[in-house]
Amino acid sequence: MSEPAAAGGLDGTLSALADPVRRRAVELLAAGPRRAGELAAALDTTPSTMSKHLRVLRQCGLVAETHPEFDARVRIYTLRSAPMTELRRWIDTAEQAWAGQLTAFAAHLERDLRAETDLPADRDLRAESDQPAGRDRPSEGRAG
Repeated sequence: MSEPAAAGGLDGTLSALADPVRRRAVELLAAGPRRAGELAAALDTTPSTMSKHLRVLRQCGLVAETHPEFDARVRIYTLRSAPMTELRRWIDTAEQAWAGQLTAFAAHLERDLRAETDLPADRDLRAESDQPAGRDRPSEGRAG
């Protein structure tokens, strides 16, 4: 198991979530607080391995550890929302940037296609490209 450097922020969150066991632990903690032993059993891993995973999740700020009043030896883990909110914000920003790039690229391709084929500006190329091949497509030389 590789451990990311103890880092907070987006880089620490992404590094911690790169491990499938830690991602699954986060999914389980999203349903509610759990003891370390419960997580280890649910993820079919040893308590010591689970402890190492939980340490990484704590160091990056994804989980918080508490001790119940009745037994200070028991550790209960809860998911913290702030790192996930930051990750969601970053994903949304990246998604918007890519959507803008893809829209601009599609417009560029359409302009090039129209210029090469002398298609009228009012012809909807996107609607035509959605039709399966072999179907009756409007063509330039056919009478309708």
